[in-house]
Amino acid sequence: YGPVTEFNYHDFVPMFKGKQFDAEDWAQLFEDAGAKFAGPCAQHHDGFALWDSEVNPWNAADRGPKKDITGQLEKSIKDRGMKFIATFHHARNYQRHGGDPEQWDTYDSHFAYVPGAGTSSDDPELQKMYGNLEEGEFHDYWFAQLKEVIDQYSPDVMWFDVWLKLIPQEYRKKFAAYYLNEAKKKGQEVVIAYKQADIPSDVGVLDIEQGGKKDLSESVWLTDVTLSDRSWSYIEGQTYKSAELVVRNMVDVWSKNGVVLLNISPTADGVIPQVQRDTLLEIGTWMKKHSDAVYGTRPYLFNGFGSTVAADGTHGGQSAKVKYTARDGRFLQSKCGKYLYLFMLGKPKPGTEIKIKGLAKRNFYPEEGIKKITVMGSGAKAEWDFVGSQFVLTVPDTKMDDNATAFKMELGE
Repeated sequence: YGPVTEFNYHDFVPMFKGKQFDAEDWAQLFEDAGAKFAGPCAQHHDGFALWDSEVNPWNAADRGPKKDITGQLEKSIKDRGMKFIATFHHARNYQRHGGDPEQWDTYDSHFAYVPGAGTSSDDPELQKMYGNLEEGEFHDYWFAQLKEVIDQYSPDVMWFDVWLKLIPQEYRKKFAAYYLNEAKKKGQEVVIAYKQADIPSDVGVLDIEQGGKKDLSESVWLTDVTLSDRSWSYIEGQTYKSAELVVRNMVDVWSKNGVVLLNISPTADGVIPQVQRDTLLEIGTWMKKHSDAVYGTRPYLFNGFGSTVAADGTHGGQSAKVKYTARDGRFLQSKCGKYLYLFMLGKPKPGTEIKIKGLAKRNFYPEEGIKKITVMGSGAKAEWDFVGSQFVLTVPDTKMDDNATAFKMELGE
């Protein structure tokens, strides 16, 4: 597009039309995918707000699409009984390098100050786009936008990228107090999601990007992962993870007391590409088939077993792209405690003996025992026994699920 002295980031705004954006279509797709919460990236690092804002002149209702993307999604998502999440990355929007050419490292500041370009403009509106403000003014602006979203859309979850740590504590406390107090007035249960140590653990829920914890956690946690292989946003030539890979890694997260926030990437016209839709619907079909084992369940005494070693994640914990096999299993249990669910993260062959030392008789509900074990979907019964220090389950002769097969263990009274 040429040098930034001739073509700037804000020059892209008129190209962002969103002509085919349909909040009802999106929300229905999310529901069909099995999601229980959904919502937009309300503002990324770039200073452009996807809601109808009086605070930020660079917003989707007044420019570009000229649609209240956040408001339309909020209504469509909540109408379907899902919770509404809005994510925020604008803490990184502030130009912290002060215009010093020797300090133009933009890791903590999305835009670099370049003389003659929009980032160095003294136009008040452009200064808001590029974070070229006085420190106190920026922090007030940061909070004012959050307050506006809370007041107008009452999000159930407000999620923050890692640069939240760069916002002074007094402003973070001001936000948390306002959000939680407003929720209390409305009788609304809400969640603040954060990364690393940006919010105290007794105030918010920890998020680990593109990965997850390696072990079972006592506290609930979150991971944000992409459906795509290479980018959070839409790019030409994008490739995607298979439903199989996503499902198996989600099960691993759930077994460790985690929750998955799955990112998709629509085009600037507001279209969710068919390849993404197909994968989401395949995930949704699997979720529906195994709904009793997924929704409202809890971690078990230990999360699972297997031989696959997970690689380290890019932002802590383990990778979100572990290639599990039929030798890897994960557990969840029903809230009532009457059922234990074993997910095999592959397709074990009929007749295979699955040996699980952690379910040895002396450790596994000796008072109640197991009444029966069935394969979810087919209802086929599986045989089991305790052999020495091992619990042994024999895979019945029935079709295994392509993504992850679940065994339902009904426990005695």
